[in-house]
Amino acid sequence: MLDSHPEIAQIIEHSRTNGWVLEPDAKHIFSLAGFDVPKYTLAETLDEAMHFAHEIGYPVVAKIVSPRILHKSDVGGVAVGISDHGRLAEVFQRFKGMDGFLGVLVEELVSGVELIIGSKIDFQFGPMILLGLGGTSVEIYTDVSLRMAPLSAHDVSSMIKGLKAHRLLEGYRGAEPVDLGKLSDTLLSFSSLIIEIQDRIESIDINPLLCTSRRCVIADARIMLKGDK
Repeated sequence: MLDSHPEIAQIIEHSRTNGWVLEPDAKHIFSLAGFDVPKYTLAETLDEAMHFAHEIGYPVVAKIVSPRILHKSDVGGVAVGISDHGRLAEVFQRFKGMDGFLGVLVEELVSGVELIIGSKIDFQFGPMILLGLGGTSVEIYTDVSLRMAPLSAHDVSSMIKGLKAHRLLEGYRGAEPVDLGKLSDTLLSFSSLIIEIQDRIESIDINPLLCTSRRCVIADARIMLKGDK
């Protein structure tokens, strides 16, 4: 994958100073690797932010982009459901005062069942892949399945069925079911990406992965890089 997408390697190397990949760059990595990501832009000015929001249509999401802010939600660096230019201007100005401000990630608002996909490079077993119920509930319910990479189609099927909340994915009580084929493809593609870049990373968390009957979208992603020996 890195041979066919040298830009992924370049992004990782460029991010090594920070020790992690800024979210716009992480989204670009996943886009290059064929994943579904929201429409997004890194806006360095309010005019850029407003132009993009007008182009894709409100409501939008805005997030602080700063190499000094890893956990954006902890500092109020995420605004969801921005409905007009006035609100976007307020959010942009607030983010602009935050430590290390580089710009604002503006992206389409996506909904769906919140899942988490993650990987940590274990010193003994190599890359491990996790699937679970995501969003803010991930720390409450700890409903996860774990396998060693690379994943097979059988692994993916058993991971999905192994979740206590798997009925939510199948359309619990009349809710719209998740496209399990797209979820499976996302997990298999994630496994392939991890195998390719495992020597360069410590961990990756996609939380949430938002899944519907039509798509599985990477709404947020954190890529932590391996330090120099």
